Amino acid sequence: MPVDLGRGSWTAQEFREGIDVRVSVRADAGTGAALDGAWWPRTRDLAVEVPELIAALDRRGIEVERFTYAMDAWTPAPRKVVVRGRTVRTGGFSAMDPQVVCLTVNGGSRRLDLVVVPPEADALTGARALRISTRPGPRSPLLVLAAAGCPPVPQVARLQAVRAS
Repeated sequence: MPVDLGRGSWTAQEFREGIDVRVSVRADAGTGAALDGAWWPRTRDLAVEVPELIAALDRRGIEVERFTYAMDAWTPAPRKVVVRGRTVRTGGFSAMDPQVVCLTVNGGSRRLDLVVVPPEADALTGARALRISTRPGPRSPLLVLAAAGCPPVPQVARLQAVRAS
């Protein structure tokens, strides 16, 4: 059953139409670069974060059709989310890099890989990672986060422990 987060169905406090999402996307996104940008969510709750990201990218002319993520790095998400009248499928995979989310966009013709800046990152580190991720040249998520000064991702193990209890 899709979760409907369209205009008028939620209050402004619950869904903000993506107006303050911290995301950066390279100008040549989707053309085969190792990373296409970065996303700095405020929490690890995908039910809250994904609709906001989709709305923010939609404002930039990027129509997301599918959102995939590493299951161990996030709280569970609904399988389908309706944002601004469009249904976006989500999927969690155990073999994905926990520091990356993948988006299928624009009719399935392009794929965007966004490095995830940990929600726990301080303002300077997060802003630096967003900026570094849009610079030209291929790079890995680890290099982007290390260059920005982000510590390794200990929250993944902590989330697994919480799920086990």
